[in-house]
Amino acid sequence: MTSTTRLTVAQALVRFLAAQYTERDGVRQRLIGATWGIFGHGNVAGLGQALVEYADVMPYHQGRNEQSMVHAAVGYTRQSNRLSTHAVTTSIGPGATNLVTGAALATINHLPVLLLPGDIFATRPADPVLQQLEVPYAGDVSVNDTLRPVSRYFDRVTRPEALIPAALQAMRVLTDPVETGAVTLALPQDVQAEAHDWPDEFFAERTWVVRRPGPDATELAEAVHAIRAARRPLVVAGGGVHHSRAEETLAEFAEATGIPVASTQAGKGSLRYDHPQDVGGVGHTGTATADELARTADLVIGVGTRYTDFTTASNTLFAGEGVRFLNLNIAAHDGHKLAGLPLVADARIALTELTQSLGMHEYRVPDAYVTEYTEDKERWEQRVDACYEADEPDVRPTQPQVLGALDAIVDETDVIINAAGSLPGDLHKLWRARSRDQYHLEYGYSCMGYEIPAALGVKLAAPDRPVWALVGDGTYLMMPTEIVTAVQEGVAIKILLVQNHGYASIGGLSEETGGERYGTAYRYRSEDGTFTGAPLPVDLAANAASLGMRVLRAKTVRDLRAALAEARAADTPTCVYVETQTADTVSGAPPAQAWWDVPVAETATRASAVKARELYERHVSTRRRHL
Repeated sequence: MTSTTRLTVAQALVRFLAAQYTERDGVRQRLIGATWGIFGHGNVAGLGQALVEYADVMPYHQGRNEQSMVHAAVGYTRQSNRLSTHAVTTSIGPGATNLVTGAALATINHLPVLLLPGDIFATRPADPVLQQLEVPYAGDVSVNDTLRPVSRYFDRVTRPEALIPAALQAMRVLTDPVETGAVTLALPQDVQAEAHDWPDEFFAERTWVVRRPGPDATELAEAVHAIRAARRPLVVAGGGVHHSRAEETLAEFAEATGIPVASTQAGKGSLRYDHPQDVGGVGHTGTATADELARTADLVIGVGTRYTDFTTASNTLFAGEGVRFLNLNIAAHDGHKLAGLPLVADARIALTELTQSLGMHEYRVPDAYVTEYTEDKERWEQRVDACYEADEPDVRPTQPQVLGALDAIVDETDVIINAAGSLPGDLHKLWRARSRDQYHLEYGYSCMGYEIPAALGVKLAAPDRPVWALVGDGTYLMMPTEIVTAVQEGVAIKILLVQNHGYASIGGLSEETGGERYGTAYRYRSEDGTFTGAPLPVDLAANAASLGMRVLRAKTVRDLRAALAEARAADTPTCVYVETQTADTVSGAPPAQAWWDVPVAETATRASAVKARELYERHVSTRRRHL
């Protein structure tokens, strides 16, 4: 007879989660490392009580905002190579709907996170209950259904017995390298507290093997044939290189063949910046070196990339006559993009086999091609030096000079985190990534507010490494709340807070597309009704200090260098605050090296919009379909 243990649904779930492990390449670790939570009536007596009951086996972190808790979990799982993640529990109502943005971010970036929102009563003793959305045409719908389209797996556990298959399916999706993303188990508040006799096998340790599928022999042969026929091939390294831990294998492939490697935002750091074959970021925010190679490539070898519009410059970048695509990706969906030859496999396994097969044929790109991209890369590095250099150390820095000051003090152990605004473009072009995981850009969803909570998650996964959240004033105002959590738990994250008085990135885009920077500056209203008055007297440094963080103010380049060095050595949460000057043609970042499609008004009376439309039509005419 099967032995059982009587527990509530919430208690059973916590015990189950504590016994789940992943294994890849012989390394085993906890799948659910901890649970984040904000409690309300929808989860306090269920999961809240269960977390108290099993505090010895399930660590708990107290969050301040539900969205930011998901961001922290995502930061943790990305730093953990998707092999370990966190769970997030909320009450019903606004607590649950606050998860949606974080869930979308996780799913778009293929990063696993487990969401456990409370839900309305399954037994409906009163209808409606507090915070319940009434849907006249469907009695089984709650606000948690907003999580369905942004979750890779969704289930509502309306009976205790249903937890077992739902929990097992949830773990399967979390550990599937193709399917992974946000997983949601909606938990009605009455069911959470209901007791049931659970088979003890449900709580036994379970190891989920994260597979590394090899390539199909026919696809591999076609890939080798395509590469051997190429004279100007280019690798586009995406986030899948990091997820597979294929960085060393990619380096071996590049060194053996001489093929240059460009990187997406997610793939930057696949090769160190000083590796001979690394040519920097590619696409709208890429380097001149990588983008010119992309324009003239006859074969584009995508490794773990989704080919977003920033990477392809909205399908205007890869312009070579007869250019073909070879797509090495663990997901068949991405392997077939741009009418490419698919090589559906784990990146590390497939790159190893490609290198071996090409070595047998003694394939290597022409020496002239190597000389060309090597010299172009040297010229680009000189441009980076010019952007970073500050001839006058006693003036306010430009944003590139801020990055240059940070670049001068970090080593391969530092991790920098960013997601939105003008910083991603500057970082993609200019940052010199020194290790595989130093460059942590969330650019799949480019979510303002991600950086600070993500830094908290990264630091929890890598407590011995300096972790920097790079944020502008717009992003900071979106979500500074987890500073309180960092202070509470003594997690020594570092925030580099750049004040530029508004949405700098969108302001520039607005100007380019005929919007005249309307509504993008943080300034007083002028007499004409626009926001073009004096800067607002907002003191974000004082705000960070009021949340308990140590703050170092830097007014000049010289101040900034000293403050960054002091912050890096600090063992408490520390913020460096700096106000930047407007970038000029000497010290500003280089402009975009490739186009990005943001449609411009087809009809307008204002001269700025008319001019922008003319330029837009010229760019659109260069777009092509790769069929």
